[in-house]
This record gives sequence, C-alpha cells and structure tokens, in this order.
Amino acid sequence: MNPSIWELETFYRKRDIIIIGAGFTGLWIAILIKEKFPEKSVLVVERSSIPIGASTRNAGFACFGSLTELIADSEKMGWQKTLDLVKMRFDGLQKIKTYFKAETIDFERCGGYEILNDDSILFQIDEVNERLKNITGIQKTYFESNSKIQEFGLAKTKILIENPLEGSLHSGKLLHELLQKCYDLKVEFLFGTEILEIVESADSVKITTENIDLETDKLVIATNAFTKKLFPEIDLVPARGQILLTEPIENLKLKGTFHYDEGFYYFRNLNNRILLGGGRNMDFKNEETTDFATTEFLQNHLEEFLKEVILPNQSFKISHRWSGIMAMGTEKYPIIEKISDRQIAAVRLSGMGVALAPKVGELVAEMV
Repeated sequence: MNPSIWELETFYRKRDIIIIGAGFTGLWIAILIKEKFPEKSVLVVERSSIPIGASTRNAGFACFGSLTELIADSEKMGWQKTLDLVKMRFDGLQKIKTYFKAETIDFERCGGYEILNDDSILFQIDEVNERLKNITGIQKTYFESNSKIQEFGLAKTKILIENPLEGSLHSGKLLHELLQKCYDLKVEFLFGTEILEIVESADSVKITTENIDLETDKLVIATNAFTKKLFPEIDLVPARGQILLTEPIENLKLKGTFHYDEGFYYFRNLNNRILLGGGRNMDFKNEETTDFATTEFLQNHLEEFLKEVILPNQSFKISHRWSGIMAMGTEKYPIIEKISDRQIAAVRLSGMGVALAPKVGELVAEMV
C-alpha cells in the first residue's frame, strides 16, 4: 500500500534520531536524549504491539548482583570492571527512584537474599564489602542472616546472605510509566514495525521496514537479544529465562527477593504468590534461543526446586508460565558503542536491564 502525502510528512518523515526497540533501554535512551536535546525529533520503532523481550517478561528484581555473582564476575573480568558494572546498576536503581514514585511502580526495598550451601565463599565476604562500600555507602552490603532461614520456611539452605539495599518492582508498571514520560516529552512511536534492512550513507541512515522506508540522521539500536538479526557479527547470544508463578499461598512466609547459584535461580513473593525463574544453566545450549516457548524439562526442574527449597511440605498450584529473552556475551559488561559514524549500539544487558537501562540511556545521550 502506497503511503499518502499526509503519512509521509508526519508519521514517516525523517527524524533526527531513531531508536529501534521500546524496552527499558530504548525508552530510557529516548527520555534522556529528549531531556538533553528537546529540540530534536526522536522516533522509537518497535516490532511488536507492546515491548517484549526481557523488559515485560522478567522477574521484577531491583537488584545489582548477588555475592556469588559478583565474585564469579570478578574472576572472569577483574574487579575494576565488575565494580564499574555494579556502580552502573546501583546508580540506575537510584535514578528510577528519582523519576518515579514507589507506589506507581510497586517499588519495595524488601531486601535481597542469597541461598548458600558452601561456607567457603564467606572467606571473601569482607573483601567484597570493602570494595563495595564506596558504591553502596554502607559498611556491610552483604552479611549472614541465617535466623531468617526458618522464618522464611526455606529448606536445603545452610547459609542465607542478606543485602538490605535490594528490592522489587512491577516491570509492567515501570514500562508503562516510561512510555508516559516519553509521550510527555513528545517522543514518537511506531509499534508493530519490523526492521528488515539498515543502510548508512554519508548523510543519513535509511531503514527498510515491512511497510515503509524511514530515514534518520542518527540511529540507536536497543534490541538487546534480537540484535544479531541486524548485526550478525555482534558479540552476544540470546539467553531465555523461563519463569513460573504459583496461585496465592495462604500464610506464605517468604519476604524479599532471592538468588541462588550465582543468580542463575531467582524467586520472590509477588502478592503471596511465588514467582520463580531461571535454571538455564541446566540446559545452556537449548536456552540460547529467541523462542519464547517454555520447555517441559526446565519447567519441571523449576517445580522441583519450588518443592524442595522454597515450599517444602506445602501444596501449590501453578497459574502462569512464561519466558523472557536476555542477551549475554563473553563478559557481562554491556555493549555501548558507536558501530559507525551514524549508528550506536546499546545492547547486551545480561539480565540486568531494569538497573542498567537508566545509565545506558545517560551514556547514549552523551554519544549522540
């Protein structure tokens, strides 16, 4: 169908900046660019009718990393990069709280916990706390809280590490508020628009979609796990995170957000229901996919974890199952870089998009 002159001069006109992807990253980038450069026209293009990927399909954790996760990261990429990443996450969470009221996004600083069954990691807890205190502002970011094991009703748990700074939020409500902020700033949107090809010339970037060609001075790619469709050579792999949610459980003892096994498992109390996700390290190869299906193998595995660790000797029913698609790579540090004169990539958030996206948005706003 050929566009009308009215469509060409409004919805499909050339923009100063086009952002591909309307998840947390794309929306924060749009907001912070418009705040910094209010005169610039900004269009966000999203392939789906609502933002999907990880932003609307995660577990709603407001966290910056568990103890074992940070130690594992430091062994892979060194303490300096690990601490830089923790600071980005920590500052990102603070930024969310300055932009939005806690009650509008169901933000609750309920405390984060990590289950351990090996006490050898405790020898490093003082070192980690020392390294983190300039970021978090407290002497002990992580400490043993074993008295809460029984209080929460957990089984197969030898040690419980508490982090009082972490919490939870409602990912859908946060995304909704970000969209509203974009509308207030006159950011424009094209939903349901799949990108087929990107061609850069000396004076612009042309974007071919299923319906129309678009043109922009600058292009920002914020498609996270789906970036390989546009740039096959980029260093990232998709990582599916499967999740299940129980029906309400009477007298549920669990309070807070919980991590296990370097963050590969995560669960929380969501309105007296258990939301449990993860376990992809049990089936890494099959979980390197952009397919949103859930698998019987991992869903059964998560149910076993639920029975054995979280709700021992308790009955429960599963009400929902879903998955989200994260982006991982050779290291956890996000890719935020110019890939050409007119194109910027802001991808590979390694399952920490809630916390990282506000800071990624700041960096991209500086780069454009």
